[in-house]
Amino acid sequence: MIELVDVSKTYKGEVLALGPTSLSIEAGRVTVLLGPSGAGKSTLLRCMNLLVKPSTGLVRAEGLPSLESRGDLRQHRRRTGMVFQHHQLIPRYTALRNVLLGRVGYHTFWRSLLPFGRRDERIALEALDRVGLLDKALTRVDNLSGGMQQRVGIARALAQQPDLILADEPVASLDPATARRVMELLRRVCQESGITLVASLHQVDLALEHADRIVGLAHGRIVYDGPAADVTDDDLRVIYGGSHDEPQTEDPSHLAEDRLAIERR
Repeated sequence: MIELVDVSKTYKGEVLALGPTSLSIEAGRVTVLLGPSGAGKSTLLRCMNLLVKPSTGLVRAEGLPSLESRGDLRQHRRRTGMVFQHHQLIPRYTALRNVLLGRVGYHTFWRSLLPFGRRDERIALEALDRVGLLDKALTRVDNLSGGMQQRVGIARALAQQPDLILADEPVASLDPATARRVMELLRRVCQESGITLVASLHQVDLALEHADRIVGLAHGRIVYDGPAADVTDDDLRVIYGGSHDEPQTEDPSHLAEDRLAIERR
């Protein structure tokens, strides 16, 4: 479905966030990127829709000749939903209006300046219903709990009617009980709709519970790739061993990039 060939990323100051990495993502499965902070998870995830532009290598998407052209990249991003750690919702907007932003990629720039049509509203309301928030459609999101806000973010991604959802630490800012509920919801709606899910997580228990495949990263390189059911304590030591003594290398500007991501769909 999507393939990375020798993709790497070096940020300013010659900080290597991701070493040369080749990876194929299979359609219809849940893949979790697991590893300590600074391992390269977010960078690898964001290279998949070129929200982070690789320093080297190539990203290929099924059915598209190249992601170098603006048109093909726009199409790739339109069919790739994204769920962020910090929601990236517009606080003064209602839940419905935030979810409607997932429809922007289906319209030209000038058309997107006009009110959304009934079809877009129906799709957005159906997405809110899927995450159990139809009754909150006209509520400002700054009046919702953190878990509800993340569910609005999931609904926004669903409103794109994507083939792929990339979730970057989608439950990291939630308490353990809410995190489990949100992760269960995310996996269920993706499975029901046949959407491929790639998520980066810190929580090992949630990763092993919900993933079909685990891709473990350490120091910007893949150190484990296999079925979640096969992960052993030794594998986890390889992924996490000694990581607390290593500097964090991921780019600190992800929050700004998250805000731009919605506009780039």
